[in-house]
Amino acid sequence: MNLKTIEETLGSNSYPGRGILLGKSEDGQNAVIAYFIMGRSENSRNRIFVEDGKGIRTEAYDPSKLTDPSLIIYSPVRVLGDTTIVTNGDQTDTIYDFLSNGRTFEDALRTRTFEPDSPNFTPRISGLVELNETLRLRLSILKSGDAAGTTTQRFFFEYNDPKDGEGWLIHTYVGDGQPLPSFEGEPTHISLKGTIDEFAEHLWSNLNEDNKISLFVRYINLNTKLVDTRIFNKNLSRNA
Repeated sequence: MNLKTIEETLGSNSYPGRGILLGKSEDGQNAVIAYFIMGRSENSRNRIFVEDGKGIRTEAYDPSKLTDPSLIIYSPVRVLGDTTIVTNGDQTDTIYDFLSNGRTFEDALRTRTFEPDSPNFTPRISGLVELNETLRLRLSILKSGDAAGTTTQRFFFEYNDPKDGEGWLIHTYVGDGQPLPSFEGEPTHISLKGTIDEFAEHLWSNLNEDNKISLFVRYINLNTKLVDTRIFNKNLSRNA
């Protein structure tokens, strides 16, 4: 299968929504994690990423303009030992709690469904990075099975010991629309190039300028487990 480039996948898409990308760096030394958010409404655009312990959380850039925090304020990234959880909603906490109690990623997500934001019924996307003897990556999407939101479809994808410079990208929407069309098919097999700064800058530059809000990128050294993180916030100057 031919790998797609970031430009091919995101460069011409005005609204992929929120996205998770997991893989291995081009030099084979690091696990790669990226999470981005986009927004069309004032409430959605009024967000930044801030570090929270080993993970991150979303925060209102201007608290006076925050109207409904229910689907926009959450912890996208949490860390449990050598496992990193990344999601587009409060299912991060569900997964963390289940793993803490010896349950599985899949067990946790079988208790959840898509977001209750009719008529879009935004999918819940989730990822897991496990650094044990080998690098193990998992992705999931929970989406509505019909236009009325009466059924949930749950899909799980697992990638073990990926090749250098390869990753997989899943995002909430195919593109813009009314209502927003949910992501379809398998995660996109995508090429990953460069250092953390080169990769993060390239990914950020290929997100639609009008709609992008924030980007989180993390490289985790597979040998030392040392973490390197970059955070971009459109509402702020970039910070590392």
